[in-house]
Amino acid sequence: MRAAAGVVSVALVLATACLRGALMQSEPRRPFFERLRRLEAQFRQFQEFTLTRLQETEENYNLSHNLHTKMDQLLQKHESLQLVANGSRASTQEELHRLQTWVKKLERNDKKQALRIRALEEGWQETQQKQEEQQLESRLSNLTQELERHREDFRDMAVHQQSLQKTLQSLQDALRSQGSKLGSIEQRLNSFKQKEALPSPWTAAHRFRPEKASQAAGGQSPTLKKLRAKHRQPGGRLEALAERGSLLSQAASPLQVDPGPASSPEQQTLAEQSPGPAKVPVEEKPPGGPRKPGTRCNVGAMLVFPNASTENFAAFQPSLQTSLLELSLCSWVRTSARYLGTILSYATEENDNKLVLHGRDAAPRNSIHFVIGDPAFRELPVGAVLDGRWHHVCVIWSSLQGRYWFYLDRRLASLGSNFRKGYEIPSQGSLLLGQEQDTLGGGFESSESFVGLLAGFAMWGRALLPGEVSSIALGEGLPRGTVLTLANVSMLSGSVQKVDCTCLEHCL
Repeated sequence: MRAAAGVVSVALVLATACLRGALMQSEPRRPFFERLRRLEAQFRQFQEFTLTRLQETEENYNLSHNLHTKMDQLLQKHESLQLVANGSRASTQEELHRLQTWVKKLERNDKKQALRIRALEEGWQETQQKQEEQQLESRLSNLTQELERHREDFRDMAVHQQSLQKTLQSLQDALRSQGSKLGSIEQRLNSFKQKEALPSPWTAAHRFRPEKASQAAGGQSPTLKKLRAKHRQPGGRLEALAERGSLLSQAASPLQVDPGPASSPEQQTLAEQSPGPAKVPVEEKPPGGPRKPGTRCNVGAMLVFPNASTENFAAFQPSLQTSLLELSLCSWVRTSARYLGTILSYATEENDNKLVLHGRDAAPRNSIHFVIGDPAFRELPVGAVLDGRWHHVCVIWSSLQGRYWFYLDRRLASLGSNFRKGYEIPSQGSLLLGQEQDTLGGGFESSESFVGLLAGFAMWGRALLPGEVSSIALGEGLPRGTVLTLANVSMLSGSVQKVDCTCLEHCL
């Protein structure tokens, strides 16, 4: 705009100069010059007006330029804000996508957790139902065993009653024979008195006993009459049997007189045949005092593990001759330690934990691991065993059912399912008592050693019934089919001792 204004001003100046030259050449034409002056004045006014308008236009241009600049800046800011908004929108969409993904994952996890909880509830209900069924079965078996024992007791009582009746009958027969003998003796005495004319020393001695003489003259003493009356009773009472000794001694006392220097043969016969009180044989007590009879006499032997040493263990050689699909382990256990320790471990070259009852001196000490085919195991509660007393433990496992049962003192303490179903325990391994094998026949740790007493240990290749477990704990003998007992122990290592004791009460 400034260049255009300069061009216009130059053109005006040139035009003015040309007009002045023309006017000077044509002086006679003054009106024309006046017109030119007026035109020049008008042109100047027009020039001033044009300059003013140009200046205003320039100012307006500057304003528009500033506006354009500001608009450009605003556009740039708008573009930058739009870019930022697009970026934030993209990041927001990504975050929303991630959140949606997490929500879907959480929903899936919630569904899985709900299914697990439902499965756990169903399993718990099934376990409770099975426990109730097991308890009912155990109670029924216990009641059946109690009924059988009562029946056997009744049979024994009937047999004993029959034997008592036979004994009573024989005693009655013996008493009748004794009564007949006494009658014959009295008849002999009476005949002897009638035939004897002169007083004998025996009758002289009886003069100083008027009561006894009167009894002899009457033929029978009251005691003998009482005795004969009891003998004549057809049934015979138990009271008469209980008073047999005293009655016979009283009946014989009037006939036992001090023999004189000339005693007759009848008197000697009477003295020999007069019954006296029977003597009961007295058993000699052992030097250590009387031993009470035991109630659990199916133990056989006991192993003593005195301390926590890696040298202390008992070995079976040979161990298992055949592979096992079912298993039952029962033993009496007594420990004063604060943990139970490892009772049994069975290892092969393939695996050192084919069968383990594993405990150690570490938390939790109130449970042990029942391992079959490492790494599968179940925890068994043994806190009640850690009181220094005898306790009977039985662990039963069935590969066919995939279930296990743990009995403590005849009661079902734990059970479970889905445990090594279809698994088979191989044969020809290393079976030890008292240590856990980290390698075949070795790798012992003192913190895993058993400290205490094991009595009546036995292993079966089948799953025992609850009634059989109860009969073992009650000392009623071992069920059929034992695979190993303490009689099969081939080696004792360290300070382990084996004590033969038939009854549990006599082991210590």
